[in-house]
Amino acid sequence: MSLDTLGESGQGTTVSGADSLGDAFYPLYERLFSEDSEFVGDLETKLAQARMADTVELYISRALAIGTITGVSLWIVGTLLGYLLFATGMIDLGSAVIVQNVSSGVADVLKLLRVPLLVLVTGLVFGSLGFVMGFGVLIAVPYSRASTRKREINMLLPDAVAFMYALSVGGLNQLEILQAMAEADDTYGEVSREFKSIVQETQYFDTDYRTAIRNQALSTPSDELAQFLTDMLSIVSSGGNMQAFLDDKKDKHMRTAKQQQEMTLETLELFGEMYMTLSLFPLLLIIILVIMMMIGEAQSMMIYATVYALVPLTGLGFLVLVSTVKQDEVGDGFLMPGSGSERLRQQQRSGLLNLGLVETFTGEYSVFDRIKNREGSYEATQIIKKPHLFFRESPLYTLAITVPLALVVVGTAIGTGSAPTTWQGMIDAPVWGTFLFVYLPAYMVLVPLTVFYEWNVRSRYGVTNNLSDNLRKLSSANDTGLTLLESFYTVADTTSGKLATEFQTMHAKVNYGMSLREALVEFNNKYHIPRLARTVKLISKAQEASSQITDVLRTAATASENQDDINRERKSRTRMQVVIIMMTFLTLLAVMAILQTQFLETMAELTSGTDQDSLEQAGGSFNLGAIDPSELSLLFFHAVTMQAILSGFISGYMRDADILSGVKYVVVLLTIALSVWMFVG
Repeated sequence: MSLDTLGESGQGTTVSGADSLGDAFYPLYERLFSEDSEFVGDLETKLAQARMADTVELYISRALAIGTITGVSLWIVGTLLGYLLFATGMIDLGSAVIVQNVSSGVADVLKLLRVPLLVLVTGLVFGSLGFVMGFGVLIAVPYSRASTRKREINMLLPDAVAFMYALSVGGLNQLEILQAMAEADDTYGEVSREFKSIVQETQYFDTDYRTAIRNQALSTPSDELAQFLTDMLSIVSSGGNMQAFLDDKKDKHMRTAKQQQEMTLETLELFGEMYMTLSLFPLLLIIILVIMMMIGEAQSMMIYATVYALVPLTGLGFLVLVSTVKQDEVGDGFLMPGSGSERLRQQQRSGLLNLGLVETFTGEYSVFDRIKNREGSYEATQIIKKPHLFFRESPLYTLAITVPLALVVVGTAIGTGSAPTTWQGMIDAPVWGTFLFVYLPAYMVLVPLTVFYEWNVRSRYGVTNNLSDNLRKLSSANDTGLTLLESFYTVADTTSGKLATEFQTMHAKVNYGMSLREALVEFNNKYHIPRLARTVKLISKAQEASSQITDVLRTAATASENQDDINRERKSRTRMQVVIIMMTFLTLLAVMAILQTQFLETMAELTSGTDQDSLEQAGGSFNLGAIDPSELSLLFFHAVTMQAILSGFISGYMRDADILSGVKYVVVLLTIALSVWMFVG
C-alpha cells in the first residue's frame, strides 16, 4: 500500500476473487510488459494519485483477466451471431464474389470456406472489442479518479491557502498548520487528504516533514498544489517567513481562481453558440425529410428517428459536454463536530429514517425503545402538521407523492377512455394525447418540485448575501477589544437580516452553556453551504487559540469577497447563455408553428381534395399521399416538447451547475410550447 492511500477506506480495495484473477493472470502480465515499460510507470503514478491501494502489477493483471473474460464472452456471442446470420442463410451469400480472376477449383474451395471464415471473423471482431472494453475500462479508472481529484484540489486550493494563512496569523507554527489542514477534510476535501498524507508519513514512518512535503509534491495529481508544496519546502528549509509566504500565495491563488473562472465562462460562451447550431440541426433535417417524402426519396421512419432519437441525443450530448467544463460546488457543506459533540453528530445524521441521538441508545434498555417510538410519532406528527417546511428542507421527497399521483391520474384517464391508447389515437388528437401523457404528469411532478427547491435555495443562500459585509463588521468589532462572542452580539444588534439573527442565536446558545465551536458548527450545518462551511471552519479553528482574531476575520472577509466577485461574474455571463438557449428554443418553436399552419394545413387541403386543380398540378412532381399532416403535426409537437425539456435543464445547469435548477425553466418552456400548439395544432 502506498503512502497516499494510508488511512483511506473503501476506495481501491479489492475482494479475494479479484485478487485471485490477478494472481492467475500475473504470468501473462510478465510476458507482455517489461519492468521499465512507460505504460506501467504512468499507470503506477495514476494509481498513487487516485489513492487506489493496488500495486500496478496486480492491477494490470486483473485488467487482463477482466478483458479476457469479457473478450471470450463476446467471442462466443459473436460466433453464435455469425452462425445465425451466415450459416442459416439469414444473409444470402449466393451472389457474393469473394475473389475475382481465380480458377474454378479455387473458387469452389473459397465458396466452401466463406461461411466458416465469416463466422470466425465475426467472433474475432466481437472478442477483440470485448477485450478492449474490459481491459480499457479498468485501466481508465485510475486516470478518471486522478483527474477528478486534480479538479477538486485546484478548486479548493485558494480557500485552503487562505485557511492556512489565517492560522499563521492566529499564531500557529508550521507543524500545527499542517496538522490543522490534515484534520479539515470535512471542508477542504482532497486538499486536506494531501496534507494528511504528509502528517501520517511523519507520524508513522519516522520521516522528517521536509522529506514528507517533498514526496507529496511529487505524488499529488495537481500541478498547482505541487508547486505550492515545493515553494513551501523552500521556505521551511531556509527558515523564511511562513506568514508572508502564505499571504503572497493567498493573493496569487485568488487571482488564479478568477482567471480560471474567466476561462470557464469563455468556454461556456462558445458552447452557447454551438448549441444554437446543434439544436436547429434536427429542425432542418425534419424539413428536408418531409420534402424528400413528398418526392418519394425518404421514409417516415427517418423522421421518427430524428424526432425520438436525434433530438434527445443532441440535447443530452450537449449537457454532458457542458458538465465537463462547468465546475460544481465541491463538498456537501456539513462540518464534523468535535469528538465530544455526540448530539451534533447524531443531529447531522438525523432525518426521515434516523431520529437522532436516541438511535445511539436503542436496544440497551426498553425505555429508549419507547422513547424512539414516541420520537418517531412526534416527527411524523410534525411533518403532517407542517408538510411545507418538511418539503422545503427536502424538495426531492415531493416526488414520493407527486409521481404516484401522476401515475394514478394517467391510469384513470386511460381506464375511463379519456386518453388515447393507440398510436392512431395520438395522431387524431395530438395535443390532447400529449397533454395527458406528458404535460399533465410533468406539471404535477415538476411544479411542486420547483416551488420547494427554489424556496430551499433562497432560504439557505439568503444567509450568504451579506456575509462579506458582516465579516468586515465582525473584524472591526473584534479589533476594538471585544471577544468574538461579544462581536457577534454587537453586529447582530446593529444590523438586520438572516445572518444577524443567526449571530444573535449563537450568542444566546453560548450564554446557555454551549461552546462557541458547537454553536458555529450547528449554525453552519443548518444551512450546509460549502462556501459558508469554509468560512465557519476558518473562524472556529482560529478562535480556539484566541478570541482576538481580527486578522483572521479580515482574511475570511477577503476570501468571501473574492467568492462574491466570482459569483457576480458567473451570473452575469451565464445569463447571456441562458438567453441564447431560450431564444434558440423560441426560434425553433416559431418555425415549427409556421410549418404547421402554412405548410401542413396546405398539404391537408390538397390531399383532402378541396383544391383538385392544385392537387393534380402538384401530383406531377410530388407524392402528396405519402405524408400525413396529422402525423407530422404530432411529430412536430413532440420534437418541440423534448426540446423544451432539454433546453430547460441545460439552462439551469449552465446557470447554477445544478440539474434541479433547470426545473423552473422546463416548466416555463413547456407552458410556452403547449400554449402555442393549442393555438396552431
